[in-house]
Amino acid sequence: MDIAALSIGMNQATLKQNVSIALTKKVMESTEQNSAELIKMLETSHPTLGKSIDLKA
Repeated sequence: MDIAALSIGMNQATLKQNVSIALTKKVMESTEQNSAELIKMLETSHPTLGKSIDLKA
């Protein structure tokens, strides 16, 4: 076995994993921020939205 090739392969796998984790964190942060902004927008435009249920049948 070629030790250098094995080392390069392991480093590439580690790099791919780190990039994947960083990207997932960014997406989660962005989603959290967008959700917070959407909730804030809904609260300011419709203060009673979601606070009552119409049960007419």
